[in-house]
Amino acid sequence: MLWEILLAGFGGQGILLAGQLIAYAGLRQGKHVAWIPAYGPEMRGGTANCSVTVADEPISCPLVTEPLVLITMNQPSLEKFEPAVLAGGLILYNRSLINRPVRRRDVQALGVPANAMAEELGNVRVASMVMVGAFIGATEAVSLETAREALADVLPPRRHNLLPINREALARGAAIGVRHRWSWAGRAVGEK
Repeated sequence: MLWEILLAGFGGQGILLAGQLIAYAGLRQGKHVAWIPAYGPEMRGGTANCSVTVADEPISCPLVTEPLVLITMNQPSLEKFEPAVLAGGLILYNRSLINRPVRRRDVQALGVPANAMAEELGNVRVASMVMVGAFIGATEAVSLETAREALADVLPPRRHNLLPINREALARGAAIGVRHRWSWAGRAVGEK
């Protein structure tokens, strides 16, 4: 399977870290991966997005222009990237900050209250990990256990005290994703 994923939001929301986590989890599973970050002139508060490709075969082009999956943390990112998602694709959006549903009818959409869930855990900065967990639960593109292990690869050692809360955020997001399983044929496998 070729997973082309676009993650987007404001700088400071953990977009680049979330993309790295998916890429590192793919590497740990022996997949071919590419991770390409892009951000505006302001790191915190400006725009940030990254594309991640995870594949069973070598990747011919790492650029993601028509993502199969869009993970978006804010309204402007949904507005900008919703049209680019492949028909039959999946859009995961942060329902805590996005005040409208996905408008497209040819994709599956999953609204995740990522900020609210992160606040329940005690740190709003793990909202992106909630979203990654929901992505993993909905798609099984990488395993949850591998992503939990890969957190130690992407968080700097000085931040390893945050491993437990990030792992819990992944698990809580995955629980939502599992209830909304998705398959590439554009049809939901069904709510559980």
